[in-house]
Amino acid sequence: NALARKLEFQASQPSPATLEDLLAIPEEIRRHELIDGAIYPTKEATTGEHGAAQWAVAGWTMPFGRRPGGRNPGGWWFATEVEIFFDVKNTFKPDVAGWRRERVPERSTGTPIRIRPDWVCEILSTNRSHDLVRKKRVYHRYEVTHYWIVDPAAQTLSVLRWSPDGYTEVQMGERDEIVHPEPFEAVPLQISIIFGDDPDDEETPAPAESGSAD
Repeated sequence: NALARKLEFQASQPSPATLEDLLAIPEEIRRHELIDGAIYPTKEATTGEHGAAQWAVAGWTMPFGRRPGGRNPGGWWFATEVEIFFDVKNTFKPDVAGWRRERVPERSTGTPIRIRPDWVCEILSTNRSHDLVRKKRVYHRYEVTHYWIVDPAAQTLSVLRWSPDGYTEVQMGERDEIVHPEPFEAVPLQISIIFGDDPDDEETPAPAESGSAD
């Protein structure tokens, strides 16, 4: 059964595991993270709610995923589930991660990425303690400035900010709220879209006609 296969997998791993052990898993099946020197599946049982929330968060960040200036805010690089190296015991695959272009002028390539992100978003799933405790400690240790935690079960968004003593929760939003969450305050977030609602229709100005006026 699934539990027996999990225990067999964990028993076969060296202790402590290293990045080399993680990368030894064939890339086409490597959906794992190295956490505190142990290799775990990224999500033991990824649900439809988890996948939809991840897709919604990544889609909502699109106005920021470009060069600064112009109609959209810009200023960021984004990636979903890329391997990010923190230290010899910790290489994670955040659900969504972002890097400020002013700090990281060129998009990182290859795997694992060795530049810590400025923002991460984790969608809680079966491995809740990883996102709420183990990975959170590492994110804080390496000064990831902004940490979002999306809880599909409670349908909430927690917005955390780094401080020397730990992460501070600067905002908590529920499904029926519209918020301006840092570091993306420029665009309102209708929290319910993370959990499956369509965005509210907004009136947009008609495009200007080409040519000069008489």
